[in-house]
Amino acid sequence: MPSPGSVQEPARASRRSKITPERAQELYTAVLDLLRESGYDSLTMEGVASRTRCGKSTLYRQWGSKPELVVAALHGSRRTLFSDIDTGSLSGDLHAVAQVVETASGQDTALMHALSHAALQNPDLHLALRTTLIAPAIAAIDAMVERAALRGEIEPHNPAAGYVAAQVLGAMRARSLLEGRYPEGTFLTGFIDCAVLPALGIPAPPPAPHRSGT
Repeated sequence: MPSPGSVQEPARASRRSKITPERAQELYTAVLDLLRESGYDSLTMEGVASRTRCGKSTLYRQWGSKPELVVAALHGSRRTLFSDIDTGSLSGDLHAVAQVVETASGQDTALMHALSHAALQNPDLHLALRTTLIAPAIAAIDAMVERAALRGEIEPHNPAAGYVAAQVLGAMRARSLLEGRYPEGTFLTGFIDCAVLPALGIPAPPPAPHRSGT
């Protein structure tokens, strides 16, 4: 006689198969948008159902609870914003990071703010936030620093090298806390030039010449 678990698992898998990957991605996008707009505490399964015109019972049948749905949305929408950056110099790479941040309009920063408190209370949510947003960004910046050391731009054992990712990502988060706004490219570029590069022994590029009006 089969155990209860062996009966329930195939049935659950069968029910989950009714949502296509394309439809699941639409739901994930809506979940993340709602998180950015109103935060984790205000997110409800009813709100997701209304935004996506999906039955609430379908959401519960597929994911079981709000935390499970948010974790799935994070994993399903994993972003690697900095992974393709390789300009040939660390200064160029970090300036490109600043431009990507500006283009993203603070979306990932807003998402981290929306989830940071809830993630402290939910280990699965914390792990999903770290593996899908934080860890890929850290790995990409660490790779930029490693390439710079291999090129001889920085000393291999420069103690500041291990803090570049923390500085850049910390500045992205800190400005919104301290000043109530997300870091645009100008702010982050200035921070990189004045705080990050000097600690690595890399001279900051000269400022762009001022153009007087004609």
